[in-house]
Amino acid sequence: MTMVNGWVDVHAHFTLPLTEEQRLRQWEGLRAQRFLAPQPFSWSPESAVDYMDRTGIAMQLLSNTHVFSSQAVSDSNDYGAKIVADHPTRFGLLAAFPTDDPEAALAEIDRAQSDLHADGYAVSARYNEVFLGDERLEPVWAELNRRRAVVFVHPNTIAPPQLGLPVTLMDVGFETARSVVDMLYAGVFRRYPDLTLILAHAGGALPAMSGRLSQLGAEPWVPNPHNITRDEIREHVARLYLDTANAGDDAPLASALATVPRDHLVYGSDTGAPCNTDETLATNIRALRDSRVLVEGEADQVGSRGWDLFPTASRRAGRS
Repeated sequence: MTMVNGWVDVHAHFTLPLTEEQRLRQWEGLRAQRFLAPQPFSWSPESAVDYMDRTGIAMQLLSNTHVFSSQAVSDSNDYGAKIVADHPTRFGLLAAFPTDDPEAALAEIDRAQSDLHADGYAVSARYNEVFLGDERLEPVWAELNRRRAVVFVHPNTIAPPQLGLPVTLMDVGFETARSVVDMLYAGVFRRYPDLTLILAHAGGALPAMSGRLSQLGAEPWVPNPHNITRDEIREHVARLYLDTANAGDDAPLASALATVPRDHLVYGSDTGAPCNTDETLATNIRALRDSRVLVEGEADQVGSRGWDLFPTASRRAGRS
């Protein structure tokens, strides 16, 4: 087992307890979408703590964006808050909110902080077909900006296969890029500079597309209602934070670090998702440790950087 020392994982998932029948139905649904998992997936707080103990991860910031109604979001956040209450030094909560219903989203944002004491927020890049630049989300981004919130963005993995392959393999990366570009041209980043976004999977396809965006994105043939400039495109993309989930190899790291400052790279694992195993998680950590893109000792800096983004979690863990 590849060991680290006191890293904080900003990209870890939880699921609500399921019956065996529910687990089997979930497994059959995944296989129907060409995600050919050999057996049903299970997660528990105890298994997550065991993994962290074996690996040297100090804390996981838990998120669950794969619920698709306002009530399901609230129920999920309640369970996530209970996990944190039961294990306050090992877990934090990134509370979800439903971006297809701005009023419900605002209510859940407030409840998550005032009642559940969440450490931050998590959203799906596409939630019930709503992308994050949708004009109806204006009051939501305004409120999160007022709170100087940290928001984790994860693509929707519950979708039909593409080219006979599960969306988890490739299409999730394009979805993240689409939603962030949607926000860019909607002027969200211009209006709300105090908003901090962390993108899953090193931003997916966004870093690879960032050069094309900065070269062509302000050309007169591009619909650009807010007249976002070429300089703004570069500046707004560079404000993003990117996590390392399934992106610890040098190719995605090089692209990420050509897009954002080095101190905007944070450790994420994607644990708690059926696409990962102990072996794939260890492979990703080894890739970070052996990277020729990162300088000596930088992998440990990446692993610890999330403490600065989530100060309440850091205090619970005795890190500040």
